[in-house]
Amino acid sequence: MQTLLTDRELLESLAFDVEAVLRRHIDAADGWQPHDYVPWDDGHNFAFLGGIDWEPEQSELSDVAKLALTISVLIADNLPAYHRELGKYLRTGAWWRWVGRWTAEENRHEIMIRNYLMTTRSVDPVELERMRMAHMTTGFRRPGMHLLDVLATCAFEETAAAIRHRNTAALGENPMVTAIAERIARDDEMQAVVFADLVAAGLDLAPDQALRAIADRVADFAVPSVTLADGRNSDDVLAEAGIYNRADEDALVFKPLLRRWNVFTRTDLGEVGEKARAELAHLRD
Repeated sequence: MQTLLTDRELLESLAFDVEAVLRRHIDAADGWQPHDYVPWDDGHNFAFLGGIDWEPEQSELSDVAKLALTISVLIADNLPAYHRELGKYLRTGAWWRWVGRWTAEENRHEIMIRNYLMTTRSVDPVELERMRMAHMTTGFRRPGMHLLDVLATCAFEETAAAIRHRNTAALGENPMVTAIAERIARDDEMQAVVFADLVAAGLDLAPDQALRAIADRVADFAVPSVTLADGRNSDDVLAEAGIYNRADEDALVFKPLLRRWNVFTRTDLGEVGEKARAELAHLRD
């Protein structure tokens, strides 16, 4: 029977792994700049500064692109809540440095998209700001989870985010939107690798405990969602637009990560781990 480790023991035992993973991530991340993706020459003042306010005909984006980018802004803009939820589990050493790095990377995504939308007058700035304030006021809170559950959830969430942004890029809306979405998708994929590598380290350290966490998080996984101005839920909107469909999660989110973690070929599982693996059998290729 495997020993059940506390979160404190796991944090300490995996400290070397998170330091190594963080360094690899920073070395691999491009030194790109958000302002490079904004066509500043297209911008002009709104009425408050003597210009003209937004009108619908000023937008040149399709409804699908506007929705996809608006949802990305709202999710990324709720960073204080996501930061708080992640940080309360990882307030130590290299773990905390990773939380700071992840937060900064997510924030630059929001900066880039929002600046693009405002400069090009692609969406109603007043409506976007009202949605942003409402979303931030509501905030985000997770049910209490242990460390391995948090890492597995984040690996799934960043993988899902990468899929969403790859599909936004695939719209072929215009070269700038494509470049923005592809840039964010690359960051999402690198962030997913960080969390996936830490889950892998957890599996090697405490295989039963880690696999139990993975199975539980697959069972209750839900991507971050927002309510739009017209009352629709972003899950439904993105599915209708072909940007992200939760019906595809098994094939596109869970199976690739389960393969990465060698879930169905491991030989180090005890009774608890075997039971968790049996619950994931429907995801076996």
